Amino acid sequence: MTFALVMVVFFGLALVGLPIVWSLLVATIVYMMMSDGGYTLEGLYLAFAGGVEPFHLLAVPMFIVAGELMSVGGVSARLIAFARTCLGFLPGGLGVVTVSSSMAFAGISGSAVAGSAAVGSVMIPGMCRRGYSASFAAALVAVSGTIGIIIPPSIPMIVYAFVGNVSIRDLFLAGFIPGILLGLALIGYCMWVGKTRGWDPGERMASRGEVWRAFLPSLPALSMPVVVLGGIFGGVFTPTEAGAVAVLLALVIGLASRDLKAGDVPRVLRDSFVTSATVMMVIGATTALAWVITLEGVPFMIVDAIKAWTTSKEVFLLLVNVLLLLLGIFIEPVPALILTAPLLLPVAKAMGVDPVHFGLILTFNLALGLFTPPVGGTLFVAAKIAGVRMGEITRDLLPMFGLSLVVLAIVTYAPAVVLAPVTWFR
Repeated sequence: MTFALVMVVFFGLALVGLPIVWSLLVATIVYMMMSDGGYTLEGLYLAFAGGVEPFHLLAVPMFIVAGELMSVGGVSARLIAFARTCLGFLPGGLGVVTVSSSMAFAGISGSAVAGSAAVGSVMIPGMCRRGYSASFAAALVAVSGTIGIIIPPSIPMIVYAFVGNVSIRDLFLAGFIPGILLGLALIGYCMWVGKTRGWDPGERMASRGEVWRAFLPSLPALSMPVVVLGGIFGGVFTPTEAGAVAVLLALVIGLASRDLKAGDVPRVLRDSFVTSATVMMVIGATTALAWVITLEGVPFMIVDAIKAWTTSKEVFLLLVNVLLLLLGIFIEPVPALILTAPLLLPVAKAMGVDPVHFGLILTFNLALGLFTPPVGGTLFVAAKIAGVRMGEITRDLLPMFGLSLVVLAIVTYAPAVVLAPVTWFR
């Protein structure tokens, strides 16, 4: 009963506009005051600090900086130009290019919002000039941008690996197939829309020479995921070190191409540090609440309650999906992961769910919340670039949301398919 009341306090404060960090801290303090556990504010501080001090969490600000450098340094523009040369001849060609560019950018940045901003700033105006509606263009950028936290490297997966004591390498390997499935589903939908609505019949097919000329400038950008992910999977460096490598590569490529000016670097670093500080504050506050909840034995109560109600793994996973779809509407993926993983992971293990598979379900599910009105991060970015209200995008979002749910069902109930890369490399 106390836990339910604290959750009501947290969601109530968040919905009235109090920043998520303060909503979490107030809810934690309320829980401590209502409990007989003898908690102190010193304990709250130590839990907060302990949540942000693990060494491998340095990968989070590293990949944020790398994403910002690539957005400013022209990497996204080169990737988009190459994708358009290769795929622009298809029906719905610009839509296909938008999705494929988002997939390519996902393999570099690890951030959905950064991917939506980088791709959307180029593709939304181009799609509108071709005849696409602004609402459709914004919806497509918002949905395809979420692939940025599914295909590795993924910032939420790094956080889940810390919370759930799971291998980051296995999580990254597991993210490939779901990200590709979502991308292919969106590409197929764009081709269907291009044919049926007559917005974009496609351009002429590029010659081999044109493809080669577009490939050469994009080669440094395309090499980044190969170096970063290849280094992780090959054991050359850790995910934290991979974040530093990504920053160095983004900086060198941007400066060498002269798309990034030396004078831009301090501003990029400042903006990245502000974003990183916000993320780490949320991680610390969520860890503090999770600490109190764990000491109170709430995860074990939830395990007993669910096992008393159902012993079916399939039913449990359905309940998890419904819960996370609702939670993702209001909370960003990182705090939602830290809040729910300590509660649900013990139940998942008791039900026989693989922790890597469960982390993939959580990440994919919460990615959908990024483009769900009214507060989705990628939705907000895309709507701002397109100059449309979020309400105008909803109609165009619904078919894409339906496709995402189909892929989510595959991720949830076909673990052998999505975990195949993990099996291959073990």
